[in-house]
Amino acid sequence: MEREIMTVSQVAEYLQLSEMTTYKLVQEGKIPGFKIGRHWRVKKEDLNEFIERLKNGERI
Repeated sequence: MEREIMTVSQVAEYLQLSEMTTYKLVQEGKIPGFKIGRHWRVKKEDLNEFIERLKNGERI
């Protein structure tokens, strides 16, 4: 079963980045995310759109 909402740790693993780099990108709004309390979450759909923008040449 694929998750629709991912933690920063799961996003980091998915993108093969460090958790610190991923956290920084989410905090800066470069990877679309939202907070629940003190914890960041990323919708898988938003993450896939972000990846498509990168594939089309957009810079982060």
